Amino acid sequence: MDFSDKLKNWLFFYSLFLQFTSGFYLPEGVKDSAENLGELLMGDRIENSPYKFKMHVNESELFLCQTNALSADESKVLKERIDEMYQVNLILDNLPAIRYLNKEGFFLRWTGYPVGVKVKDVHYVFNHLKFTVLVHKYEKGSTMPGVIGAGDGVELITTDDKSDTDTPSYMVVGFEVVPCSFQHNIDLLTNLKRYDKYTAPINCESAAVAAVIQEGKPLVFSYEVNFVESDIKWPSRWDAYLKMEGAKVHWFSILNSMMVITFLAGIVLIIFLRTIRRDLARYEELDKEAQAQINEELSGWKLVVGDVFRVPDNSELLSIMVADGCRILGMAVVTILFAALGFMSPASRGTLITGMLLFYMFLGIIAGYVAVWLMKTMNAGNTNGWLSISWRVSCFCPGIAFLILTVLNFLLWGSHSTGAIPFTTYIILLLLWFCISMPLTLIGGFIGTKVPHLEYPCRSNQIAREIPANRFPTWVLVLGAGTLPFGTLFIELFFIMSSIWLGRVYYVFGFLLVVLILLVVVCAEVSLVLTYMHLCMEDWRWWWKSFSASGSVAIYIFFYSVNYLVFDLKSLSGPVSAMLYLGYSLLMALAVMLATGAIGFLTSLLFVHRLFSSVKID
Repeated sequence: MDFSDKLKNWLFFYSLFLQFTSGFYLPEGVKDSAENLGELLMGDRIENSPYKFKMHVNESELFLCQTNALSADESKVLKERIDEMYQVNLILDNLPAIRYLNKEGFFLRWTGYPVGVKVKDVHYVFNHLKFTVLVHKYEKGSTMPGVIGAGDGVELITTDDKSDTDTPSYMVVGFEVVPCSFQHNIDLLTNLKRYDKYTAPINCESAAVAAVIQEGKPLVFSYEVNFVESDIKWPSRWDAYLKMEGAKVHWFSILNSMMVITFLAGIVLIIFLRTIRRDLARYEELDKEAQAQINEELSGWKLVVGDVFRVPDNSELLSIMVADGCRILGMAVVTILFAALGFMSPASRGTLITGMLLFYMFLGIIAGYVAVWLMKTMNAGNTNGWLSISWRVSCFCPGIAFLILTVLNFLLWGSHSTGAIPFTTYIILLLLWFCISMPLTLIGGFIGTKVPHLEYPCRSNQIAREIPANRFPTWVLVLGAGTLPFGTLFIELFFIMSSIWLGRVYYVFGFLLVVLILLVVVCAEVSLVLTYMHLCMEDWRWWWKSFSASGSVAIYIFFYSVNYLVFDLKSLSGPVSAMLYLGYSLLMALAVMLATGAIGFLTSLLFVHRLFSSVKID
């Protein structure tokens, strides 16, 4: 283990000590479990362990192994891992080992167990494990509903063996572990082999520690297993892991978002009902001579009628970013919807990341369509260069993500981390990119050339109108606008980041779907209000500002990630680990910026088009 693995402490591995002890080995060798693309990208590596259980057979004081005497380096590394709060994670029949704690009146659940503990500057190792396996009894010949073979689980459901119908069969429905620190007597281990019974009773309490880590002293490991029949059935065995924590906090997050939406909706109603509609109604009541006279006295947003649809600077880049944002938003909505419906259970490890990747690729057709449609709209129906912009859309966001992942992967390779993405996975990603995502994006671009574009209701003047000087920079409004969308999601963001970096199970996708819908509404309202304010200030350069107003939420998300690193991941060690964390956070912030920016831009585009379609000014 190296320090960069702390960043991925959800990684399932068979033992922390295997790398620096020669006494703890597996005769059959270390074997990797089959992994999907999502597991490889998340850094999960599942390997076999030396622990062996016999179904429904309780065993205690089982000797596992004795290591060689610890060298100075091995002792130092082990102590560092304890200080850095490394977790050991084990899986039985696809169920992670879960640990229950009762601390200060609070009942806590945690997957895995710590390597050891530090008490008064002395490091102790947890070398004795108390396993409790919950099993549900099924009579042979009976049907076990809901069991279809879950990955690593048992696939045999029923039996037709008539000669042994009285013998029950058991299914694993729970896996609990209690770590202990016990000082074994070295003299009693002379003739013991693995899985032999330790000759003295092991009375190990989780609140007491005894096995001190000392240089020149070996470590002894043992375990016990107790099978308990449970009423929990197979379809409900994941309920202990998926129990919703902090339900009141999630509801508070939604209530907070609703308050923000109500506030912004009030402003939008004031703009539409009291200002715009009043002006338009007064204008339509006048005859042509009066309209011509009032045209000379126009003020505010009506003055920019000849410039509001002027093609913005870097229009192709804007089209590309909005198109990629639509694809990312579509991927998020579809993924969260499928997860909320239960199609992406944590029992199937890696399916969430795999699903996100596949949805992103297949939604390339949406990205190509939106990019070409926007380009066609800005160029008054001209479709020249649609192939070029479609190709750039297919390379823009995936290229940035691939570059960031490559840099981070080189850091992992350099530190010999097991979290590094294998080279073969890189080849698979490249094939998916160039053989699926890129062709679909080009197809979407071709479809975009065949659909009608959005025709502007006003012509642009040949000479651009001078923008009056403002009392304060407009970018202050743009940056400040991001605080409102951030306020709708920062509570849910804490739970998401805790599940990613602290190994907690996140499964309240119903709440997440509601928060995502509220975020879309807030981004649309914020961008609409900011666009109207800029038009009232006679600033017709609303294109990029509408994108940045809602997209600026990504800045606050990245700052929040830095705050989370400083205050919640204090044990993260080394500059490489910090760079890995910040690299992944930057990638997440980039995706959020594109998605929210696309929402704001498209809302503002439709708003401005509808607004100036109601004004008849030559």
